[in-house]
Amino acid sequence: MNEERKPNPNILASRITGTSVHDADGTHIGHVEDLVIGKREGRVSYAILSVGGFLGIGSELHPLPWDKLAFNQDQGGYTVDVTRKELEEAPRYAPESEPDWDDIVWGRAVYDYYGIPPYF
Repeated sequence: MNEERKPNPNILASRITGTSVHDADGTHIGHVEDLVIGKREGRVSYAILSVGGFLGIGSELHPLPWDKLAFNQDQGGYTVDVTRKELEEAPRYAPESEPDWDDIVWGRAVYDYYGIPPYF
């Protein structure tokens, strides 16, 4: 039996962290710092995008709804259809002040900002 092998859509979370993120024009805007996974649903709620800073100092962390990212094989990373200005105005936090991930109101505000209906 000779079945054509299709690319596996699954990936280890450890291979996603550190991956480059580009805007729609292909400009590098940051990298995936971490992932937030729903405890009950078991799906990725957010990719935490690290923007700016040097060696993690002075960087800002932006929670992006996972559905906002698209894998781009040619760039070897993810693409988001967000401009630099939109990102500057987006919900974010400093590494030392992580939000309460159980706060549904805050989570809905993040999803609303990006125009994606929350799944929770």
